[in-house]
Amino acid sequence: MKNLKKSNDFRYFYSMKQRVYIDTSVFGGYFDEEFSEFTVPLFERLQNEEFKLLFSSVTQDEISPAPENVKELVKSLKTENTEFIDTNEEVVELATQYIMERVVGQTSFADCLHIALATINHADFLISWNFKHIVNVERIRGYNSINIKNGYKELEIRSPRDFMTYEDNN
Repeated sequence: MKNLKKSNDFRYFYSMKQRVYIDTSVFGGYFDEEFSEFTVPLFERLQNEEFKLLFSSVTQDEISPAPENVKELVKSLKTENTEFIDTNEEVVELATQYIMERVVGQTSFADCLHIALATINHADFLISWNFKHIVNVERIRGYNSINIKNGYKELEIRSPRDFMTYEDNN
């Protein structure tokens, strides 16, 4: 597999914490009445260091014009539990392939960058509230078929709702 050829990549596979990539919609969802019920507990789990957060330059750029409360939420994340990842040629090539193979249209290139960043940086999950272009069964199949064809592992794409913890009262 392409992503196993780099010698330092094995550290990702032996980490105890799951690696999660959160796209911009989740940060906004924290303050949105419709989505906060599931988003706030996800951020509590991040603050409790249950996951390693992958934070990208794409997300940073998209958040720069966001309201101040969203920016403050980003600043509140623990840097020691966050890995900053940047766009490179490999990311752009994979994102471009999603467009070329018509998983989504050209206007969704930023969404494709999120998927490619999460894939190439070995995220266990990409978490998003974007049901039109990301958390969508047909889109997920498309992204993952291209990932597999290029030697990457499948990417688990979920909404924050899938990260709720429920008490077992049995």
